[in-house]
Amino acid sequence: MPFPSDLEIARNAVLKPIEDIADEMGIGSHLLERYGESVVKIKTEAADELAGERPAKYVVVTAITPTPLGEGKTTTTVGLGQGFGHIGKRAVVAIRQPSMGPTFGIKGGAAGGGYSQVVPMELLNLHLTGDMHAVTAAHNLLAAMLDNHLYQGNELDFDMHNITWRRVLDVNDRALRNIVIGLGSSADGLPRQTGFDITAASEVMATLALARSLADLRAKLGQIVVGYTGDRKPVTAEQLQAAGSMTVLLREAIKPNLLQTLENTPVLVHCGPFGNIATGNSSVVADLIGIRCGDFLITEAGFGADMGAERFFNIKCRASGLKPDVAVLVATVRALKAHSGKYRIVAGKPLPDELLEENPEDVAAGAANLRKQIENVRLHGVAPVVAINAFPTDHPSEHRIIREIAEEMGARAAVSTHFSDGGRGAAELASAVAEAAEQPNDFRFLYPDNASLREKIDTIATLVYGAAGVDYSDNASRQLNTYEGAGFSHLPICMAKTHLSISSNPKLKGAPTGWTLPVREVRASVGAGFVYPICGEMRTMPGLSADPAAAHIDLDADAEIVGLS
Repeated sequence: MPFPSDLEIARNAVLKPIEDIADEMGIGSHLLERYGESVVKIKTEAADELAGERPAKYVVVTAITPTPLGEGKTTTTVGLGQGFGHIGKRAVVAIRQPSMGPTFGIKGGAAGGGYSQVVPMELLNLHLTGDMHAVTAAHNLLAAMLDNHLYQGNELDFDMHNITWRRVLDVNDRALRNIVIGLGSSADGLPRQTGFDITAASEVMATLALARSLADLRAKLGQIVVGYTGDRKPVTAEQLQAAGSMTVLLREAIKPNLLQTLENTPVLVHCGPFGNIATGNSSVVADLIGIRCGDFLITEAGFGADMGAERFFNIKCRASGLKPDVAVLVATVRALKAHSGKYRIVAGKPLPDELLEENPEDVAAGAANLRKQIENVRLHGVAPVVAINAFPTDHPSEHRIIREIAEEMGARAAVSTHFSDGGRGAAELASAVAEAAEQPNDFRFLYPDNASLREKIDTIATLVYGAAGVDYSDNASRQLNTYEGAGFSHLPICMAKTHLSISSNPKLKGAPTGWTLPVREVRASVGAGFVYPICGEMRTMPGLSADPAAAHIDLDADAEIVGLS
């Protein structure tokens, strides 16, 4: 009998009334706003009301450097949350809201998979409570205010060649990457070149994710820099008198969404900042609420530990003030084999037949990546636990190799079959995490606030990535000087590089050393509160593939969604 699809599994789920889920978390009905039958928004006041509760152990789920197919971090996050229920512990899960660009593109949805899913998965993947659209509207309102300011005479003296604010849309559309606006008559605005990014790449999204409250969000939105004057002084959303209206549009979006897993574990779904140029983590507000609602709060960081987890530690934890206890490193047999350099994995195409054959030697050959990512977690004083995300094509000998490597590095390890077995399959992993969480913790940031921007970049490059040094282009050096002069040097760094290698070159597998990190450009997300160096070609507006998921999604004769994965 074939394994059922994610959608089939989700539709057969027995959901608890969502108010009961909130009640089990200690959240009263006066803090809830219902959206349909299965979702509620939680008012931000919940964080203050729950402040006296004992905080949960804080767990971040990250990974080794993934293949283009991903290694199942969200599924592992959900499965681990369910697994705690099987060892008598209460867990709360906090994840990002998926963008509809990937949902209708090549990746599909982001609700987990198999018997470790967030439900209702259709709602999660399609609009949910409209937060993405609120971010889109707030971002584009600022763009409209900017262009209207130019049309009305440019009193703030924008340099027309140094306007950094583009527009956004929550869909993959490569035709919008570079456009010219203001064509037509003089009444249609000033012509200039600009473009669109996907909504997840918006600084408004990153700002929403890192804000602690509505008042904090209002202040941060006012600090967003949209361009520079002729003498390189930053111009902000506050100066354009747009921040107040933007906050009004985001008044409901700052409230986290509460859903549940297939096994009725609470799930906070909130915000979805892009993993390549932003934090790739869910919201601070959700964590400030969830940390008081169970024994464990489990959240997820995008891509490998060198990217999402490093940003989680040094950017998100700086903003929230929370200290993580454990980092779960998701590892798969296929990814470690890929890091041996002997196999090529392409998104949307079947795995090579030879990769599925039993070969523990190739797993061992790719183990340098696992070792380095364990080291990257330890750089921050956090206990690592390796989650061996098992696939049916794996072999026991290959799992043994991963476990042995983890133990050699002093890390706990557990095989998890949460995809096929749900929480029961993640019980061993939950026990390992619970044991690690009881160990003394020495969480620390990688660099101090008062280090220079170059010192922070060099620290990440050499300690986390294993680079021999950093090569700054003339343009990047000028931009760093401008940001230092504008008073941005206290901000943390969010490195924008490929997620397919610890290095800046996606073709380099394992844990390469002796290479130089090229920084060709540096941008500042002042509202969100970080500076991001660009170390390669970063696409902030994805395109659709030759066979996008959108071509297969439809309604059947009963008006039920089909083709969503």
